[in-house]
Amino acid sequence: MSDDLAARHCEPCRGGVPPMDAATSGTWLQRLQGWTCESGHHLQKRYATKDFASALAFVQRVAAVAEAEGHHPDLAFGWGWVQIKVWTHKVDGLTESDFVLAAKCDRVFKPAD
Repeated sequence: MSDDLAARHCEPCRGGVPPMDAATSGTWLQRLQGWTCESGHHLQKRYATKDFASALAFVQRVAAVAEAEGHHPDLAFGWGWVQIKVWTHKVDGLTESDFVLAAKCDRVFKPAD
Protein backbone atom coordinates (compact mmCIF):
# COMPACT_ATOMS: atom_id res chain seq x y z
CA MET A 1 0.00 0.00 0.00
CA SER A 2 2.86 2.39 0.60
CA ASP A 3 3.88 1.97 -3.07
CA ASP A 4 0.89 3.99 -4.20
CA LEU A 5 1.95 6.72 -1.76
CA ALA A 6 5.54 6.51 -2.97
CA ALA A 7 4.38 7.15 -6.53
CA ARG A 8 2.85 10.49 -5.51
CA HIS A 9 4.70 13.78 -5.09
CA CYS A 10 4.92 16.02 -2.06
CA GLU A 11 2.81 19.14 -2.35
CA PRO A 12 4.45 22.36 -1.19
CA CYS A 13 2.84 23.77 1.93
CA ARG A 14 2.55 27.49 2.21
CA GLY A 15 1.13 27.45 5.72
CA GLY A 16 -2.22 28.78 6.80
CA VAL A 17 -3.81 25.34 6.95
CA PRO A 18 -4.27 23.24 10.06
CA PRO A 19 -2.23 20.09 10.55
CA MET A 20 -3.91 16.73 10.06
CA ASP A 21 -6.10 15.63 12.97
CA ALA A 22 -5.40 12.41 14.89
CA ALA A 23 -8.15 10.38 13.21
CA THR A 24 -6.99 11.29 9.72
CA SER A 25 -3.32 10.73 10.49
CA GLY A 26 -4.20 7.32 11.99
CA THR A 27 -5.88 6.32 8.74
CA TRP A 28 -2.90 7.44 6.68
CA LEU A 29 -0.48 5.72 9.07
CA GLN A 30 -2.10 2.36 8.29
CA ARG A 31 -0.76 2.71 4.75
CA LEU A 32 2.85 2.63 6.00
CA GLN A 33 4.93 -0.19 7.49
CA GLY A 34 6.90 0.36 10.69
CA TRP A 35 6.28 4.09 11.03
CA THR A 36 4.90 5.61 14.21
CA CYS A 37 3.13 8.88 14.79
CA GLU A 38 4.74 10.64 17.74
CA SER A 39 2.50 12.94 19.80
CA GLY A 40 0.31 13.51 16.75
CA HIS A 41 3.09 15.77 15.50
CA HIS A 42 5.56 13.81 13.38
CA LEU A 43 6.21 10.46 11.78
CA GLN A 44 9.22 8.47 12.88
CA LYS A 45 10.96 5.28 11.85
CA ARG A 46 14.26 3.62 12.71
CA TYR A 47 15.90 1.44 10.08
CA ALA A 48 18.53 -1.21 10.80
CA THR A 49 21.54 -1.31 8.49
CA LYS A 50 24.52 -3.64 8.37
CA ASP A 51 27.18 -1.03 9.14
CA PHE A 52 28.07 2.67 9.11
CA ALA A 53 28.72 2.90 5.36
CA SER A 54 25.32 1.36 4.61
CA ALA A 55 23.62 3.80 6.95
CA LEU A 56 25.36 6.71 5.24
CA ALA A 57 24.44 5.42 1.78
CA PHE A 58 20.77 5.19 2.82
CA VAL A 59 20.86 8.71 4.28
CA GLN A 60 22.28 9.98 0.98
CA ARG A 61 19.47 8.30 -0.98
CA VAL A 62 16.86 9.82 1.35
CA ALA A 63 18.53 13.23 1.00
CA ALA A 64 18.32 13.00 -2.79
CA VAL A 65 14.61 12.15 -2.61
CA ALA A 66 14.00 14.97 -0.11
CA GLU A 67 15.71 17.50 -2.38
CA ALA A 68 13.75 16.31 -5.40
CA GLU A 69 10.48 16.56 -3.47
CA GLY A 70 11.29 19.83 -1.69
CA HIS A 71 10.32 18.21 1.62
CA HIS A 72 13.10 17.60 4.13
CA PRO A 73 13.04 15.18 7.08
CA ASP A 74 15.26 15.17 10.14
CA LEU A 75 17.86 12.45 9.73
CA ALA A 76 20.07 10.85 12.36
CA PHE A 77 22.35 7.88 11.85
CA GLY A 78 25.17 5.86 13.27
CA TRP A 79 26.74 2.45 12.96
CA GLY A 80 23.92 0.10 11.92
CA TRP A 81 20.97 2.48 12.12
CA VAL A 82 19.14 5.42 10.55
CA GLN A 83 16.30 7.31 12.18
CA ILE A 84 13.97 9.51 10.17
CA LYS A 85 11.48 12.08 11.50
CA VAL A 86 9.18 13.91 9.14
CA TRP A 87 6.56 16.60 9.56
CA THR A 88 5.49 19.78 7.81
CA HIS A 89 7.23 22.66 9.51
CA LYS A 90 4.90 25.37 8.15
CA VAL A 91 1.91 23.83 9.96
CA ASP A 92 3.94 22.33 12.83
CA GLY A 93 2.29 18.96 12.29
CA LEU A 94 1.37 16.39 9.69
CA THR A 95 0.10 16.75 6.13
CA GLU A 96 -0.38 14.24 3.33
CA SER A 97 3.09 15.07 2.02
CA ASP A 98 4.65 13.63 5.18
CA PHE A 99 3.12 10.25 4.46
CA VAL A 100 4.22 10.45 0.83
CA LEU A 101 7.80 11.20 1.88
CA ALA A 102 7.74 8.36 4.44
CA ALA A 103 6.68 5.92 1.71
CA LYS A 104 9.43 7.23 -0.56
CA CYS A 105 11.99 6.64 2.21
CA ASP A 106 10.81 3.04 2.49
CA ARG A 107 11.10 2.64 -1.26
CA VAL A 108 14.79 3.67 -1.34
CA PHE A 109 15.74 1.49 1.64
CA LYS A 110 17.56 -1.67 0.60
CA PRO A 111 17.33 -4.59 3.02
CA ALA A 112 21.00 -5.34 2.38
CA ASP A 113 21.73 -1.95 3.93
